[in-house]
Amino acid sequence: MAIIETRKRSAGARFKVAMGGFLGGGAIGIASACFVVGGILERWPVVAIGVGLFVLNVVVVSVAGRIRRARNPRTPARPALAVIESRRAIGGESANVPVEFVLTVAPDERPAYRVEMSQDINLVDIPDYRPRGVVVVEYRPDEPWDVKIVTAPTGEWVRRAATESVDSAPESALLTGPKEEGAFCLLATLGLLLGAAAVVLLFRADLFTEDDGPTTTSSSSSSTTTTNSHSSSTSASTITGTATSESMLDDGEMRHLAGSLITGMRTGNASEFSIDEHVMAVRGIPGTPPQPGAVIDLNALPYERLPALVREAKTKLGITDPTSWRIGFEPDAKTGVPTIRVTVADAGGKASLEADAQGRITKRNPR
Repeated sequence: MAIIETRKRSAGARFKVAMGGFLGGGAIGIASACFVVGGILERWPVVAIGVGLFVLNVVVVSVAGRIRRARNPRTPARPALAVIESRRAIGGESANVPVEFVLTVAPDERPAYRVEMSQDINLVDIPDYRPRGVVVVEYRPDEPWDVKIVTAPTGEWVRRAATESVDSAPESALLTGPKEEGAFCLLATLGLLLGAAAVVLLFRADLFTEDDGPTTTSSSSSSTTTTNSHSSSTSASTITGTATSESMLDDGEMRHLAGSLITGMRTGNASEFSIDEHVMAVRGIPGTPPQPGAVIDLNALPYERLPALVREAKTKLGITDPTSWRIGFEPDAKTGVPTIRVTVADAGGKASLEADAQGRITKRNPR
């Protein structure tokens, strides 16, 4: 069977449509990812960017559609007679059933042609649309494949459908519209995925270093990369302990060393706690803390978030060549909720940032 495709777009027009789909999909992908990522990280400017991109995309699509319709207005639909070559109901549970038709359309001003179309038909009216039956349809001269069966034609067309016959057009006269939607949808989907991936990659450090729960690291695996030493001096009210490492920024290292100190001191409560590149130091409080409000709970700290905070401080606070860094924990005197302070230094001075108890940045103090 030959299929005749009419009003095929030029290569340039098809390229513009495809690129429009790619760029539009990319904008939607970036907007959606900004909205989700910004919400997860509680970075409201990122959420605002996502909302703004989405609104901008809607406005651009709306304006472009109006310009396109103004330049290429669609011709009004015209009535014509058609003969039903075949029909096939394709299911449905409501009163209106989708039915696929093959029609021979016989306009008054052009040769007859075949077209495939589908339309919802009321279940009660389906017997009226038998093969070889003549019906009234509407079609557009500039898009002759766009055909619709008229369920309530005017009196003149009812008379013509009842008295006139329509000869079947050959199968080679089947018309179909331009099939460019596939490339458009493919590129739009590709753009959406790439746009979303770009945003996720941009914020990957913050997204994938969240504390997903307690983490345990066996001593045998950490001993290959770290050298731990513990010293403690016990008095009536305090216990001090230190642990050393080749790099505190290794995955899971801070939590592993903190767990070792908690086990060695037999307490997770501390009045002072600090971490630098190689040393973790703590002043523990044995037994029941005398001042609960000023106590740091070592078990509740977001150790998995701390390396990302250090990297943020080393790269985003104006420190060009950082030589040292330190993490301090300052508990609130009433609630005990700690403020995390990361300080970095180079030959020119110091800079710092502050984060809450979940490791979310609340303040930056650049140099």
